[in-house]
Amino acid sequence: MEVFFEIHQDIPKESPGGDEYTRQAFQMLPQLYQPNILDIGCGPGAQTLELARLTDGHITAIDTHQPFLDRLQSQAIELDFLNQITCLNQSMFDLSFPEATFDLLWAEGSMYIIGLEQGLKQWHSLIKPGGYLVVSELVWLQSQPPKTIQTFWQENYPEMRTLEEVLILIPSCGYELIGHFTLPAKAWWNYYLPLQANINYLCEKYNNNSEILAIIKNEQLEIEMYREYHDWYGYEFFALQKSFSG
Repeated sequence: MEVFFEIHQDIPKESPGGDEYTRQAFQMLPQLYQPNILDIGCGPGAQTLELARLTDGHITAIDTHQPFLDRLQSQAIELDFLNQITCLNQSMFDLSFPEATFDLLWAEGSMYIIGLEQGLKQWHSLIKPGGYLVVSELVWLQSQPPKTIQTFWQENYPEMRTLEEVLILIPSCGYELIGHFTLPAKAWWNYYLPLQANINYLCEKYNNNSEILAIIKNEQLEIEMYREYHDWYGYEFFALQKSFSG
């Protein structure tokens, strides 16, 4: 894990995205007045800061990697968002908040950690009646992908579903779909280009350590897989409302 975080050190986001896509996703929601927001798996917090720009509400940002939270805290102070953002070191598997606490849950590129279905069900009770959940999730955009990329994601995210399967899953977990959109290639390179720079540096730093190089090369492989097979899969943003009957 130390090597993983070294590979991911100082990159703006921990998943494909960007401020413009956070805005696009947020704008699928109706206007919210001073919402109480939980940003789950916030990472270094780029989307947390953008949410603070977009709303007059309060955002609780959680992650288990303290350096990410420290970085977000520093940026919140620098940008005068400290009164809007609270950083907590807490696992998404064990959220210690009362039921119906939040108007909006936000999980940008993070729900894969717990799994989409488990996250949708487990976090459901935290949302106020009629409240919202916005999530970006890795999905297959076409059926019957080539074996190479299918095998890669089977090993790295075996719960990955097709877009159609996710759309079927949503109502069964107590939500109504408001809207969804696929992130374009630019959003992926917002993530991969800084990651590639770290990989290049670390390959030189650890050029005599085969064990660490193997970890680094798996990250490199993910970039190469996207470059060749990007038509087959992508990140999809979903804006959901908690069903009033749920």
